Amino acid sequence: MTVSGFAEPDYEQIRDVFAGSVESGAETGAALSVWKDGVEVVGLAGGWVDAAGTKPWTADTLVHTYSTSKPFASLTALTAVAAGGLGLDEPVARYWKEYAANGKQDTTLRQVLTHRAGLPAFPPEAADIDLLDDEGLRRSLAEATPLHEPGTTTAEHAVTYGHLIDGVLRAATDRSLGEIYAEDVRPVLDMDGWFGVPDAELARVADLEYQLPGGAAQFVAEVCPSYDGVLRRPAGLLDPERLNTRAWRQSVFGAINLHTSATALGSFYSGLTSPEGPVRTLLGEELHTEFLASQACGPDRTAGISVDWTLGPLRTPNFVGLGGLGGSAAWWSFRHDHAVGYVTKRLHDHLRVAQIAIALGDDINMQVECD
Repeated sequence: MTVSGFAEPDYEQIRDVFAGSVESGAETGAALSVWKDGVEVVGLAGGWVDAAGTKPWTADTLVHTYSTSKPFASLTALTAVAAGGLGLDEPVARYWKEYAANGKQDTTLRQVLTHRAGLPAFPPEAADIDLLDDEGLRRSLAEATPLHEPGTTTAEHAVTYGHLIDGVLRAATDRSLGEIYAEDVRPVLDMDGWFGVPDAELARVADLEYQLPGGAAQFVAEVCPSYDGVLRRPAGLLDPERLNTRAWRQSVFGAINLHTSATALGSFYSGLTSPEGPVRTLLGEELHTEFLASQACGPDRTAGISVDWTLGPLRTPNFVGLGGLGGSAAWWSFRHDHAVGYVTKRLHDHLRVAQIAIALGDDINMQVECD
């Protein structure tokens, strides 16, 4: 049997691949969820929530997912656009007056959402701002001089993305990213994913750890050297001692700190492209189409490769989705019409999820050739 011209995946084989990662020690806590025709056909969990190995990882374990968060931040912005709160192609400084400083007066929300606003990193002035000082970090972006002219260059806004969206939303709607997500977006998605984990859900959150003995320094040097410059400010972005705290888990850092499960991600992506799905319900037909369409295809200075950004996730001819620093990832496969969610607490590269993708017959190579 074939699906879209490709051999249908052997979903039973995935169990062996996942179990191998856990048994070898490559994974100390992770989960995998695959959805087909609106049903979870693979649901696997292994390892431990805590470093001591006393609490098993389960299907509803939550974990910090780094950039896997970004499509949910952008979806929150587009929900406000759909409600008439602001426009995609209006200067954001029309609402966020302070943002007009230093050549940013014409920057649009579309440029922010496609990583073309010229602020892939917080400015040097943010070096002494605390990780959880939302107001201070937003102010630093409003006052910053862009690294390149907005709209001219793509460079993933790896850690600034959420604060830029939050600044625009607060100014345009008098509501924060966290409020709009919690009140308007998450209920429609019916998703077990949180910007700001409620007290009642904190016990389900896993502790992050590094696979490499050298911690953050070795991780950046060996796994993601092109991201070194964007991860330096504010301090603590790669520090499990900060990221494993209650304060971080209950904060909203929209670029990177959605806490969610593999099942929740798989379920979201299973309905992402559907005309009857919850994303279409939130955005309407036109914005839903925009959300998934190619918007900025070409070299990305942060990623160091050529990619194709939509208004939220990445896309290629094979998939639409996004991974996060450390190994979590989620996508919809155009080859097989299935969705995949993978989450991990052990920060390293994407080899573990790549092995899952290979077993599924999915090509999740982000690099593309652009016309």
